[in-house]
Amino acid sequence: MVIAPVHIEGTDKGRIMLYALSTCGHCRRTRELLNELGVAYDYLYVDQLSRTEMDEIITEIEKYNPRASFPTMVINGTKVIIGSREDEIREALS
Repeated sequence: MVIAPVHIEGTDKGRIMLYALSTCGHCRRTRELLNELGVAYDYLYVDQLSRTEMDEIITEIEKYNPRASFPTMVINGTKVIIGSREDEIREALS
């Protein structure tokens, strides 16, 4: 099953994938920061998926973040930022 994330246009800083919850304040702040930085990124609100899709995505997130906490941001499949860490995000995308 392919679950299509929402794509936000912006400057290409590599493949940025944000796994988030629609009700999470830290997730909202992380999206606001990405928007402020003007970078292109994809995101998924995991809590808005079907149970089957959610299970699939949680398994994917656990490869990067064994606790599967939110937000989890993956940059180019290698750099992982867990939580709303503004300084770390700015540094990774500068």
